[in-house]
Amino acid sequence: MIRLLVRFLRPYAPYLAAVLGLQLLQAMAALFLPSLNASIIDDGVATGNTAQIWALGGVMLAVSLIQIAGQIGATWFGSRSAMAFGRDLRQAIFDRALSFSAREMNSFGAPTLITRNTNDVQQLQMLVQMTATMIISAPLMMIGGVIMALREDVGLSWLIVVAAGALGGVIGILITQTLPLFKSMQVRIDTLNRVMREYLSGLRVIRAFVREPTEAQRFDQANHALADTATRIGRRMMTMFPVVFFVMNVSSVAVVWFGAFRIASGDLQVGQLTAYLAYLTQILMSVMMSTMILMMAPRAAVGAERINAVLGTDSSVVPPANPVTDVTIHGEVRFDQVSFTYPGAAHPVLQNVSFTARPGTTTAIIGSTGAGKTTLINLVPRLFDATGGTVSVDGVDVRDLDPDLLWGRIGLVPQRPYLFSGTVASNLRLGNPEADDAELWHALDVAQARGFVERMPEGLDSPISQGGTNVSGGQRQRLAIARALVRRPEIYIFDDAFSALDVATDAALRARLADETTQAAVIVVAQRVSTIREADQIVVLDDGAIVGIGTHDELVASCETYAEIVDSQFKAEAAA
Repeated sequence: MIRLLVRFLRPYAPYLAAVLGLQLLQAMAALFLPSLNASIIDDGVATGNTAQIWALGGVMLAVSLIQIAGQIGATWFGSRSAMAFGRDLRQAIFDRALSFSAREMNSFGAPTLITRNTNDVQQLQMLVQMTATMIISAPLMMIGGVIMALREDVGLSWLIVVAAGALGGVIGILITQTLPLFKSMQVRIDTLNRVMREYLSGLRVIRAFVREPTEAQRFDQANHALADTATRIGRRMMTMFPVVFFVMNVSSVAVVWFGAFRIASGDLQVGQLTAYLAYLTQILMSVMMSTMILMMAPRAAVGAERINAVLGTDSSVVPPANPVTDVTIHGEVRFDQVSFTYPGAAHPVLQNVSFTARPGTTTAIIGSTGAGKTTLINLVPRLFDATGGTVSVDGVDVRDLDPDLLWGRIGLVPQRPYLFSGTVASNLRLGNPEADDAELWHALDVAQARGFVERMPEGLDSPISQGGTNVSGGQRQRLAIARALVRRPEIYIFDDAFSALDVATDAALRARLADETTQAAVIVVAQRVSTIREADQIVVLDDGAIVGIGTHDELVASCETYAEIVDSQFKAEAAA
C-alpha cells in the first residue's frame, strides 16, 4: 500500500507539503488557546483586571482565526490531492485493463475489475483524504498536548499515561478483530457484483426457464453474506465512540478530583486546571483520530493489494520492442503451422494450422462446435498469441507489427456483436471517426440495415442503449457489419456474423459485400454451408486441425467431414 501511495501521490508533493505546513500552523494555534484561556481566568477574572481580559480575548480571537484559516487551507489542499490521487489511480487501472489480452480478462473477470476500479480505489482515496485533513494533525496535537499539559502541571501527568494507554489498548483490540472482516467484505462485494451482472445479462434466459426464484435466492444469499459481514464490522466499530467518551469522561473526573487537592495545596490554579482539562481532551481526541486511520488502513490495504494485482499483471500479448511500421504487402493473412493451447489445458485447441487468405478472395472457416474456429481468428488481431507457429499479416509476424498498424488493417465483426450506448452514428463512427453521413448511409445500405435505421424516429441520431439491447439480434449484427465497412480495412473478419439473419437478408448482404470487398481479404467463420459455398477457399476444422481445404465442390467430393456437414444441413432444410 505504501508503494502505491508514494507512486501516485508523488506528483502532488507540493500540495501535501502545504497540507503539512497548514496543519502544523492550526495545531500550534489550537494548542495555544487553552493557555490563553488559563491566563484570562487566572490573570483577568481572578484579579478583576478587565483590560487584561479584553487584551487576551483579542489575542484568542486572532489565534482562532489563524486556526480556522489553517484548517480550511489544509482541507482544500488535502481534498484536492485525494481526488487527484483517486482519478490517477482509476485511470491507471483502466489503462492496464485495456492492455489485457482475452486471457487476462478471463482470469480477472469483469465484476472484480469494476469493484477494484471503484470501491477499492474509494477506500484508498478516503484514507488519503482523512489523513490529509484530519490525521496529520493528530500526532502534532498529541505531542504538543503532552508538552503543554506538562507545562501546566507535571503532577497530573500520570493521568495522561493511564487514559491514553487504556484508550489505545481497547481500540487496538477492535482493529485486530476487524481486519479479517474487511478482507472478507471486499470479496463479498465482488460476489454480489458478479451475481447482479449475471442476472441482468441473462435476464431473458432466466425468464425463459422460469429461474427467477433460484436467481433471487442466489442474490439473497450474496446480499445477506455482505450485510452480515458489514454488520459484524459495524458492531465492533460502534463500540469505539462509547469507549472514547467513557475514557474521556472518567479522565476528566479524575483530573478534577486530583486537581482539586493540588489547588487546595496551592500547587495549581483554577485556570491551569481548566487548561489541563482542555489539553487532556485534545490528547485523547488525537488518540482517537490516530486509531481512525488504523481502522481505515486495513480495508485500504486490502484494496491496495487487489489494485496492485491488476497493475502488476502484464498482458500475455506483449507489444514488440522494435515494431514494424511499414509493409509492402497489403491485405494478406498467413497461418504457418499455427498451434494454440490455453494455459493449464491438457490438449491444444489448434494444431499445425496452415493456410493463406489473400486480397480479393474470401476464405471461409467451418467446423463443428468446439473445433477452434473463433480461437483461430482471434489470433489475427492478437486477442491471443499463438503458442506455436506464426500468424502473419501483410508478410510480417503479427507479434512484430506495430499494434496500431495491425488493428488499423482489420475490420472485425465478433460472434457476439456489441453496440455502445450512444446513437447509430456514434457506433458506426467507431470504425472511422471522420466518416460523413453519406459514408454511414452507404455502409448501412451494404449491410442491409438502411431500411430499419430509416424507420427509426431520428435516423442516424436514433439512440442505442448499452449493448444494443433496444434493437434485435439481426439488427445488431447488421449494425456491427456496417461499423466494420465504415472503417474500410484491408482485412475483414466475420466471426459467425450472419447467424441471426434470415436466408434472404443473408444472401443480399453477401452479394453486396462481394462488390464492396474486392480489394480486401475476407475471412468468414460460419455454421451454415449456404453462407460460404461461394467462397474462394473453405477451411474445414475438426478438433483444432485442418481436415480439408478447397472450394465447395472439391470438398464435397474429397472431405468426409465437410460432406457430412453439407448432408446434415441439406437434410434438415428438406425436412423443414
